[in-house]
Amino acid sequence: MLDDIFLRSELNSYSNPSALGRAPYPPRLAVVLSTELFDEASDEISNWPGYRPTRLHSLHGLAAQIGVADVYFKDESTRFGLGSFKALGGAYAVEKVLHQELQKAVGMKLSLQHVHDDEYRDLKKNITVATATDGNHGRSVAWGAKMFGCRCVIYIHAEVSDGRKLAMEQFGAKVVRVEGNYDNSVRQAAQDAKSNGWFIVSDTSYEGYRTLPRQVMAGYGVMVQEAMQQMADQTSTHVFVQGGCGGCAAAVCSYLWQEMERDRPTFVVVEPNLADCLLQSAIQGRSTAIPIKDETIMAGLSCGEVSALAWEILSSGTDHFMAISDELVAPAMRLLADGVDGDPAVVAGESAVAGLAALLVVASRPELRNELKIDRNSRILLFGTEGATDPLIYEQLVGRNVETVLS
Repeated sequence: MLDDIFLRSELNSYSNPSALGRAPYPPRLAVVLSTELFDEASDEISNWPGYRPTRLHSLHGLAAQIGVADVYFKDESTRFGLGSFKALGGAYAVEKVLHQELQKAVGMKLSLQHVHDDEYRDLKKNITVATATDGNHGRSVAWGAKMFGCRCVIYIHAEVSDGRKLAMEQFGAKVVRVEGNYDNSVRQAAQDAKSNGWFIVSDTSYEGYRTLPRQVMAGYGVMVQEAMQQMADQTSTHVFVQGGCGGCAAAVCSYLWQEMERDRPTFVVVEPNLADCLLQSAIQGRSTAIPIKDETIMAGLSCGEVSALAWEILSSGTDHFMAISDELVAPAMRLLADGVDGDPAVVAGESAVAGLAALLVVASRPELRNELKIDRNSRILLFGTEGATDPLIYEQLVGRNVETVLS
């Protein structure tokens, strides 16, 4: 049986009056994310060393428990050995920065493949990329910098764990800890990059900074493309995806909207109630920043400011915004680790289970099921955006380490 905490727990839900429903993908949004951008990213990333699609689990046992046709869980815990979907975005944007700067330096057009070549080693090692992170994006940027041969500086806020800091340092990045929250680290990274001539590689966009976040989001499209291919002739009726600053959710929304058009699923964005900038933006009808007073356990989703580009897509592409409490995180992680009625054991980190937790709350409440039109014919797609990116925190929350869960 499912933990009854999903029946008791608070969930804030807001049906978006600005949602365009099954209307075609607006041309104005193709300027933000287009099929061409997604295809270009997929063609490149699928040729990186070590690329392989991550698994899509069909959780039949869980589906039966909550009374739906199926629950699909895209498991990003093995992505390029980095443990999260962020590997698809940050490293790809690093490659695009280097490509741009190499072309400027040599005064001629080059292919992206030239970024991999030793011929330009001396030019690349004098280029520095920088970013702010809660952990996973920074790990991707650091990995990309090491893979392509440039320097890297990462900014983290006060609450980022030492385990995640060490993971970035192991790729050769210089890691700078900043007082305050994630948004403070974003501002500090931007300020230092401007002073030092570094290149910011951010997964959030703001005024005057739009090009690279588009590339980051285009990289995330690889995850969605794989999921659609793995589902084959089965299409999802509902998608629950994590919020944060909105980059991941916007990429998923945009890809499905363009590929599935009028058949696209009901789209639900889920955040921590301690960092619900997207939900509050929907309520206000405009991008709205919120103060982060207490840090959520869902570290990768602790964002108080919305990505401007992401909001352009999510403001009209999201059907429902939801915010959950931290108390749901550990039970959702344990549920996946245990497997329900024969389901495989799945390792999912704190930020990976927000969508699942919200689904379980919705499934337990008839009024929410009716509002979202979830019934026995529903097929739910979830994105497990990270594995145990901090093994110590994972063990504390689940009560077992990764090796025991998977044995």
